[in-house]
Amino acid sequence: MKKLFNINTFAEFLLIFFTGAVIYYSIEVIWRGYSHIAMALLGGICFLLLYLIGRFFPKIPTLFYCILGGIIITLLELVTGEILNNALGLDIWDYSSVPLNFRGQICLLFSFFWCLISYPAFFLSKLMRMKIFGLQK
Repeated sequence: MKKLFNINTFAEFLLIFFTGAVIYYSIEVIWRGYSHIAMALLGGICFLLLYLIGRFFPKIPTLFYCILGGIIITLLELVTGEILNNALGLDIWDYSSVPLNFRGQICLLFSFFWCLISYPAFFLSKLMRMKIFGLQK
């Protein structure tokens, strides 16, 4: 029986996590001019989840992947915002002034952006699976 998790899998997931962390943090710095380390951690988790979806469901339609990606990122931002911003009072971000926001933590506009960003994430994760890890041709 093949192991689901070994040192190669750990290295694969770690590289994916750090790739997502750097990209998410960089996007935020480009967009807002600054970021917070928690956003790098959130970005790593988001990209890892998107990667895993593509890895375990390689035939998923791209449009569905992008919508699912937008939903996942939005939900993780909501949970992260509720903990860091509302419960701990860190005030890392506040979408209160953006229309169609929920508790200042998520908004429809950024959910749409997360769907769009999921598109290149889909191809980057597929490229990494094939070229770096030699999975799924």
